[in-house]
Amino acid sequence: MDRITGTGHTAVYFSNICADSPVKLRLCRPGEIGSVMSTYINIGEDHPYEWNVVPLSVYLYGVEDPQNRPIFGSAQVKHLLEERYREKYLSQYCDTNACRTSQKSEWREMVAATMIRSVYIFAVDTTLEQDEKFIAEFNKRPNKNNFNGVIRNCADFTRGAINFYFPHAVHRDYLNDFGMESPKAVARTFTHYALHHPQSNFRVMHFAQVPGTIKQSSEVRSGTEQLYRSKKLLIPMVLFADRVLPFIAASYLLTGRFNPEHTFEKYPTSGPNVESSTTALQRTATTPDDRVQLVGTPSEWKHYRKALESTVQASRDIVDKHELSHFLKDLDREGTATVDEDGSVWMDLWEGGEPLRVGLSARNALAAGSNPQLAYKFLLARTRGVLKSAKHSRETMLEFERDWTMLQRLSVETDTALVKTTPPSVEP
Repeated sequence: MDRITGTGHTAVYFSNICADSPVKLRLCRPGEIGSVMSTYINIGEDHPYEWNVVPLSVYLYGVEDPQNRPIFGSAQVKHLLEERYREKYLSQYCDTNACRTSQKSEWREMVAATMIRSVYIFAVDTTLEQDEKFIAEFNKRPNKNNFNGVIRNCADFTRGAINFYFPHAVHRDYLNDFGMESPKAVARTFTHYALHHPQSNFRVMHFAQVPGTIKQSSEVRSGTEQLYRSKKLLIPMVLFADRVLPFIAASYLLTGRFNPEHTFEKYPTSGPNVESSTTALQRTATTPDDRVQLVGTPSEWKHYRKALESTVQASRDIVDKHELSHFLKDLDREGTATVDEDGSVWMDLWEGGEPLRVGLSARNALAAGSNPQLAYKFLLARTRGVLKSAKHSRETMLEFERDWTMLQRLSVETDTALVKTTPPSVEP
């Protein structure tokens, strides 16, 4: 149903509740940046748990320290991070062959989620007392799967968790989701509640899908929105339900419109500080200038696209446009990914009979063991992917400028290395 409707997934983020284990909650300790709690049709562990909870950074990036987050996404890299998580956190809960090997075990969905989708987090303030009550209540409840796609899906679970803190804050959209709860209805009704309670300090975080070889996720939709906007459903609707179309369109246009990206642009905050895992939130935008600095303007993004074209043109001795267009796919196909104990990802491959290695994480892309020319090609291709992405799949300007600085630094180092290795010309 999710593939047909494009409803997406929803989970619960806590900044002050952490995972004591995948199935037990506790208050966060100093330096921890929170957790994500979610339910699925089949988590796939040895016991049929209703929910699991994982550290926020593990959920988003697959690693504990955001500085080690992967900056390249592929099925092979995600699988490595899933297996690392299983061995490190699930040894007591995932011992059967089905849990360890099945790709349908949905505990995998809670590791490096940004490799397969973009993520928005709609946040408000809570109190220590509220967090302690939530921990006590959910730790004593039977954690047993009772998932039902119609009445007890992931959105119903999220609604229950939010309403535990703020009664009646989230509710179903009976008109636009045909009686079911949906992720978009959760986000929309929660946003409306927060905006009617200014003391809640409402803000939105956006974590873009990691550039790579995995197909970009689409924007989430409500039921009537999917029928209204989807081309593949339009013809069947015209043929078999033409009288219903005006009511569907009216319901969506009058009561169902909600755009997560626009909401983020209006109330943006940066996510956990990737330069230091000891800070939960980096900065909340409180002025128009702050918002622009976080999100960026169309003219700024256009400027960077032109700057990238100039950079590629200047680097034609190292890489051409054609090679750049399929470089990430070639890298993933020809290379073998490995992961360090701290979660840093490397890609090993052979070129001209020589072994080469390139870092694919934020911390090791420019490390001493990462081949400079290969790293430069990788960062060029990655930057190209970011700049071609739709808004909902694109990094914030704050993140992109950090990546751009890394690319420029490597550009200088690569040019210097080429000068050193190029023999001097000899005049006749």
